[in-house]
Amino acid sequence: MNPVVTVRCFAGGAEAAGLSTESLPAGTVGELVDLMVDRHGPDLQRVLTRCSLLAGGVRVSDQTTTLADGATVDVLPPFAGG
Repeated sequence: MNPVVTVRCFAGGAEAAGLSTESLPAGTVGELVDLMVDRHGPDLQRVLTRCSLLAGGVRVSDQTTTLADGATVDVLPPFAGG
């Protein structure tokens, strides 16, 4: 059984997903992304290609990164500023 992960989406990610927080069963970052796209469609997939994913506050880009039960994954859009 996969761990349950809390996903928090911000800005364009929340708009494309139609929500800002959800809990999903996923053992790896890749499984989580696939499940999110399956649930929320191609608009979210396009947004995710430009977003950073943070698991426990640490940026993850390797789709095989393991997620612990109760982990929080943040979907953050690109930032600009000074």
